Amino acid sequence: MPRPFVAYLRVYEPLSALEPPLADQVRRALEKGSLGRADVGDRERELWLRSQLASPPRLLPGDRSDGRGAVENAPFDVMTISPAEVPTSDAARVGPGPLVCPLDLRARSAAGLIGFLATSTGPLRDEALSRPSDEARSRAASVMAELNAGAVHVVSTTWTVPLPWFALVDPDTRRIVLAPQNDPARQLSWRVAMADARRRVARAHTIVKRSIGENGPARVLADTGRWLENFHPHSAVELDYGGLVQLVEDKDLLEDTSAQDVNAIIDALESGDSEEVALRYESLREFWSELGLRERHG
Repeated sequence: MPRPFVAYLRVYEPLSALEPPLADQVRRALEKGSLGRADVGDRERELWLRSQLASPPRLLPGDRSDGRGAVENAPFDVMTISPAEVPTSDAARVGPGPLVCPLDLRARSAAGLIGFLATSTGPLRDEALSRPSDEARSRAASVMAELNAGAVHVVSTTWTVPLPWFALVDPDTRRIVLAPQNDPARQLSWRVAMADARRRVARAHTIVKRSIGENGPARVLADTGRWLENFHPHSAVELDYGGLVQLVEDKDLLEDTSAQDVNAIIDALESGDSEEVALRYESLREFWSELGLRERHG
């Protein structure tokens, strides 16, 4: 079975910077063993399916059967990296290690449920949910309120990567592993120090907002910048294509210039070079439209 076609933006914080009860949860999870990046998609799919196939179905992963809070041993998974694995500028610091990324699956599921309730029609909500929408909304909001930092450590998207995310990373720090397309070791990702990510996203937002207005890419950049402010300044940020690498041939993965193109567009907007903007945007459109076609046509 293929991994879910999901890409991720993750924050890894120094374990020493976390406060109880999150620090205690993370330490207990680390005693059981951290989760490898290749296993994340399958693990999250397993927990979600388990919650929906239970009798009665659970609204969120880890819920009690009566819906009143989480079970005592609710799933709590953590990823870890070393500060040595994070490229930094002279002005940035990462660590001390270990750097930890709680997957926050319950909170992320709750956020997704709130979004579904806000955008879905009545008949679809009635078919998808096993309880009234007001009750589901209240339950999801209470789970979101349990977040220690006020924000999840992971945001994800299906079938694509929001182009403004590439503004956070240095294109030259790409990490790529060309394993077979169905091999979990296959990857394409970038890591960046939190201070560098904040600086890059702030610059990009200023330029994009001035050039093309507050909506669209500028709004994504603003939201991303606000999200990053929730975490320790010596954290690390990771942009990971995740399961999307299963959809791209080796040659195309090696020749993918998305990070270069987005950063070049920002520079070109700043200098007023409209031809460069158009050229780079066409490269992005060509690469990502192919994945969009895969989503629509399977």
